[in-house]
Amino acid sequence: MLFGAEHVKRYIETGGREGHEWAGAHVLILTTTGRRTGELRSTPVIYRRRGDQYVVVASRAGADEHPAWYLNLRAAPRVQVQVLGDSFAADARTATPEEKAELWPSMTQVWPDYDRYQAQTRRDIPVVILAPV
Repeated sequence: MLFGAEHVKRYIETGGREGHEWAGAHVLILTTTGRRTGELRSTPVIYRRRGDQYVVVASRAGADEHPAWYLNLRAAPRVQVQVLGDSFAADARTATPEEKAELWPSMTQVWPDYDRYQAQTRRDIPVVILAPV
């Protein structure tokens, strides 16, 4: 099963033919700007569409710290997204508590482990909305 840098590489090389479907979920490639280095960082992230937007969860499998990609997009919210062969710029923002309450159940339908991740950490796992620009 693809994971990490190899997942990103194969996804990009194949226009998502390899890596878009992962463990029963759909994955996009999220590219953020490193908050300390300024370098581009690409990460495979499970997503769900919401109209013309994309919703992702900054779970880090329930770790007590946010994933680096989430910290990066908070510092620089203009990101690059690739879904299959389509690549585009997007503005990223953390869902409000009201939006999260609406979106969380649909995200746990996509990846049921999100509920377990939230139960095992003290942090409030953010839901992020990616809006193409």
